[in-house]
Amino acid sequence: MSPAPLARPELTGVHGVPENALSEALLAALPRDVAGAPWDCRCSAVVWLERGGARAARTLAPALRAGAGLGVVGGLVRYESTPVGAYDEALALVGGRTGLTPWVSVPFMAVDSPASLVGGRTNWALPKSLLEVDGVPGSAGRVSARGVDDVPHGDWELAATARPIGPSVPVRTRAEMRQVFPDGTVRSCALQAQGRVRPALVTVEVRATGRLGEVLRSGRRLGALVESAAFTLGTPSA
Repeated sequence: MSPAPLARPELTGVHGVPENALSEALLAALPRDVAGAPWDCRCSAVVWLERGGARAARTLAPALRAGAGLGVVGGLVRYESTPVGAYDEALALVGGRTGLTPWVSVPFMAVDSPASLVGGRTNWALPKSLLEVDGVPGSAGRVSARGVDDVPHGDWELAATARPIGPSVPVRTRAEMRQVFPDGTVRSCALQAQGRVRPALVTVEVRATGRLGEVLRSGRRLGALVESAAFTLGTPSA
């Protein structure tokens, strides 16, 4: 006899905004195989900067709110290569600092891959839910996404229209990501990336019934088109 759908705390015990809640029907249909960390990925994307503040900090789990809210990065991503295949993603990252150490945490993330949903929640406590995307993240023009799971406060839509304003330049970055796992521990992992990006003005449209609007807001933002990038998301440690 298979376990009850809700007896999967590695999935249901992950903190996120209400738009990332999982319905019982979706839990029952999700795969049980997990592609373990680390993940090596290739992607393109449109990303933009949002103001932070106390409202953004409050979308994180309580253990991460101290020092959080320094800023927010929103994004729509197309992954060409990952351990679970190609998929699209919408996300919001909240920046924080502990002493002199900067870090980011993820209160919102949605994908169009059930395997990525399971891997993200299990490996990194990322609050992935399911979405549909129209358009091609990483290209100029309008890209939109919406949630598809039927849960209370799960209704949301996000769109970004990017206009390049400069030439592409190479970038290389390293960041620390922190998430609270279902057992209550805070674990961190390294994110290392390199690629090419073009500065852009990004017009953002957000409609949400939960708390997504506290991290991503409608308006014109400074951002970038990530033409191509390769990154590694490492194995978390306490």
